[in-house]
Amino acid sequence: MVRSSYRLNSRLAAAIPRSPPRLHHVCRLRPRHREAELRALDATLSRVHGLVASGVTAVPRIFRVPNPELPPPPPSSSQESPPLPPSIPVVDLGGAGGDREAVVAAIRRAAVEWGFFQVTGHGVPAVVAGAAVAAARAFHESGGGEGTDKARLYSRDPARAAKYNCNFDLYQSPAANWRETLYLRMAPDPPTCRNTAAWTDWNRKNPMTITTKACVYCSSENGDVFFEYANNIKNLLDTLFMLLSEALGLKQGYLTDIGCNQGQMILCHYYPPCPQPELAIGTTRHSDSGFLTVLLQDQTGGLQVLHNNRSVKHRVVAQSSRPRVSITCFPSNPTSTRMFGLIKELLSDDSPALYRETLVKDYVEHYYSIGLGPKKAINDFRL
Repeated sequence: MVRSSYRLNSRLAAAIPRSPPRLHHVCRLRPRHREAELRALDATLSRVHGLVASGVTAVPRIFRVPNPELPPPPPSSSQESPPLPPSIPVVDLGGAGGDREAVVAAIRRAAVEWGFFQVTGHGVPAVVAGAAVAAARAFHESGGGEGTDKARLYSRDPARAAKYNCNFDLYQSPAANWRETLYLRMAPDPPTCRNTAAWTDWNRKNPMTITTKACVYCSSENGDVFFEYANNIKNLLDTLFMLLSEALGLKQGYLTDIGCNQGQMILCHYYPPCPQPELAIGTTRHSDSGFLTVLLQDQTGGLQVLHNNRSVKHRVVAQSSRPRVSITCFPSNPTSTRMFGLIKELLSDDSPALYRETLVKDYVEHYYSIGLGPKKAINDFRL
């Protein structure tokens, strides 16, 4: 199975400087007490943003992470400063003087050594990316208490084409993430006015909106922001899949021909300022569920990538300075009937398949049943 994640953003860092962690006693809730507090959070319909807006000065117990999630303390003044962390590779898709082989080689090296890379020369207009981030921020920072139009979008129903919630794995994770997410299924079967009335009502009353066709989204006067952004990322993914096919020694259209770029999901993440970032986590360390992920983030930063063992695991740290907004976009087609597995052209007696074949639907369902964390869903498909 093609299982790497690649990130598009303006600025990424493998690690960010943080204040020295303070020592705190982390209370462990009994399961029934924890579930009661989680359900209480869900019932408020205001979630993490609501906690911050209410003036909370301490991280609630359900968000407190175990100490192993915290970064190591910085060296004392008497110790020699550690070397700077390595930087995520940057690949200029339009560079190398038009030398495609050089671009393919750069992507191959980044995929092998990191599983992540930044791309420039990608053809996504800055105004389109900026409008998408602004629209995501506007949605999350709008009022959403009980009885509001926005609150009607709050759901954990995986079948809904447009919804938002606080942590898809809220009831499975050891600690809730300091994050909330707007989910938009752009293809197949994008949201319509018929099945997303709450989304329509919210947009009708929000000044940054227009209506086109049957769908209503956070939009600017120039058109549907998320649709325009999704179309640009679809083209970028086509380009990346072609380059990755070549990097694997396959024909250029191999990965797209087998359906790796079918369907599309957009996840708009919002990370409010955290009063005690050393106790919480924005997104738990994990690897993604899809073939390829494109990430756009604002200038706040916070993404950390696990590099030394060549893993695609990553996380987002909580921060106290300002909100962080990021948008992930990835192919998603759970209706596909194709069985995916290791690429047969790359297998041999010396390099046999390590994972069994599976439907996308079955793999994604298993991934979401486990939730984010150190356990990788793909390991359960090992032969």
